[in-house]
Amino acid sequence: MGRLSRAGAVGAAVAAVYVGTLPPSVPGGDSGELITAAYELGVAHPPGYPLFTLLAKSAIALLPFGSVAYRVNLLCALLGAAAASFLFDTVVRLSGSRAAGIFAVGMFAFSRLTWQWSTSAEVFSLNNLCVGLLLALSARFQEAASAKERSKICKAGAFCCGLSLCNQHTIVIYVLCIALWVSFHLFRERELTLDCMLKLGLCFVAGCLPYLYLPASSFLNQARWTWGDQTHLRGFMTHLLREEYGTFSLAKLENGSSLADILHFQVTHMKMEFPLLVPVFAIAAVLHSAVRPKVGKQHLVWLFTLMLLAYSLFFAWRANLDISKPLFKGVVERFWMQSNAVLAVLAGIGFSSLFSLGESLVENNRLIHNLEWLLATLLVTVQIYSNYSACDQSHNYVVDRFARNLLSSMPPDAIVLLRGDLPGNSLRYLHYCEGVRPDVTLLDQEMMTYHWYLPKLAKHLPGVAFPGDRWNPTEGLLPDGTITFNLHHLLKVNKHKEAFVCIGLHEGDPTWKKDYTLWPWGSCDKLVPSRAPFDPGEWISRTRNLYNWSEEYGRFDTTSWEAVANEEMWQARMKTAFYIFDLAEMASVSADVKSQLYVFAYSMYKEIITAHGSHPVNWHKNYAIACERMLRLHPPREDPEVLLSETIKHFLLYTEKAADDPQQGQILQAVKHLKKELRELRKLKRRESKH
Repeated sequence: MGRLSRAGAVGAAVAAVYVGTLPPSVPGGDSGELITAAYELGVAHPPGYPLFTLLAKSAIALLPFGSVAYRVNLLCALLGAAAASFLFDTVVRLSGSRAAGIFAVGMFAFSRLTWQWSTSAEVFSLNNLCVGLLLALSARFQEAASAKERSKICKAGAFCCGLSLCNQHTIVIYVLCIALWVSFHLFRERELTLDCMLKLGLCFVAGCLPYLYLPASSFLNQARWTWGDQTHLRGFMTHLLREEYGTFSLAKLENGSSLADILHFQVTHMKMEFPLLVPVFAIAAVLHSAVRPKVGKQHLVWLFTLMLLAYSLFFAWRANLDISKPLFKGVVERFWMQSNAVLAVLAGIGFSSLFSLGESLVENNRLIHNLEWLLATLLVTVQIYSNYSACDQSHNYVVDRFARNLLSSMPPDAIVLLRGDLPGNSLRYLHYCEGVRPDVTLLDQEMMTYHWYLPKLAKHLPGVAFPGDRWNPTEGLLPDGTITFNLHHLLKVNKHKEAFVCIGLHEGDPTWKKDYTLWPWGSCDKLVPSRAPFDPGEWISRTRNLYNWSEEYGRFDTTSWEAVANEEMWQARMKTAFYIFDLAEMASVSADVKSQLYVFAYSMYKEIITAHGSHPVNWHKNYAIACERMLRLHPPREDPEVLLSETIKHFLLYTEKAADDPQQGQILQAVKHLKKELRELRKLKRRESKH
């Protein structure tokens, strides 16, 4: 079997495992938006990801089975498997050992992080493929024996460098390192002529041609969902350079963790992703190169090490997210697949080097060869076994069910003001790609503040009246002729439609408070005229069974979108009770009405707490406070001793599970007084029973 055939076989084996663990529907994060952009042939969020969009559209059109999301998930699995093939080819070329190639691929492809993001509709598996391709081309360039062969590989490499930048821009660090290394070699061989540089430049530009898709899609303006206006140079460069997020940053206006914290987290994360032998073998590869500096292929070890260090430092510098927050930690860790791929290649080379050393020390080379294969097979098997249950998403419908519940709860022809990635992207996918609730209109709150959103998309939002061109708290006419409108005005001109916000309202525009209020509607809220009377009994009845949600609380990794969706659905159960309790606390109402509100809130809290053994920690605190308020009302149907006992019990459960609450000292002090009150109450009961 030839080298390419073996690489293909490795890729096929990885693909078989990946396909068996694919999620059947839309995952969380950016997946819903990326799929929708591909389905509609629109433009995805900056920098646009034109290569991924075109590949995803091809998969949607050509694959005759599965949901739209499943087809793109399948595409990503195949791209991830192709990345494994190129990594295998790289290691085998540099080490001469197929066992080392299997080891490197198994460690990388079946690590939790790579496996998880290679089976989701995201850009990371395509980026892994680009990394694998660049590493393989670097190895072939090092092997090239003639100027003609080097020229051919350089042109292919320049094209692939341009193509890789049509996906994830973080790969630019690797592109720069490889370009400088190749240029040095060509200069040393006197092959870096003006003609050569011109041809390589043209090949690079040819690789960047998918970016022409952005202005083409924007000009045609047929997509019901798209991002930005790339019909002019300024709009194109804004999107390409991610200016709306912050160029070379993960997010705008975020105060992230320090460089040292990010690097420390990367090292800690590496220990969790790989067996200890992986970094040990990678270090062995570097040491072996230092001992044998004149061996040509060892120069690539230094190049790959430089790439790994440069990328890690650059990303840690620019990753402006707070990794103390679990969700942000999950966002950051995805970008370490790019460095993990290089680490795995170095580990494969080190793996082979150590067994080569063993062959030079032991006469029985066959024994060493068998041990090499045995260890590689064992480590890969353990890697698969360790991560299979966490990465098997073949029955994961969590985000899909979250979005379906939200959409199904909406009344006919409702307007839904979306906010945040989870509701925005998942609802958008179901609405546009699966045709769920076509009567509902989805408006993105953040996008409406951008100058391009309504001019581009208003024609695809029939039935909604827009009193201007752009949402801004301050209404008026801007110097460029743009007419701005506030939320109050938008609601006023669409008063014939029911309006909802999912999840939360943009803080910058309080104008709606003049004539509207928010009533709880599951995870969302309904915008209701302030003069509308609120009937707590009726509202409890309307919102009690909005959703059909059966996921166990706390069963998902806290860094996952599934955990976020599950948390939202669980908190939705308590939302109406919390709102009614808050009304009793804050509203200017009569004592009788206040008492009635407390009773409604307490009854609902009690019902929910009793029905669920495992639930969010804050429920203990909410229920304890509700019990304490009921105690002060002296209701005839409630036993004061029971209320006191419940108050103490749930306050203590809360302090036990929420040890970081800054109010814990005050709560424990209150519990001390409540216990004293309970003892006195029981003494009084005993005295009364004697009489």
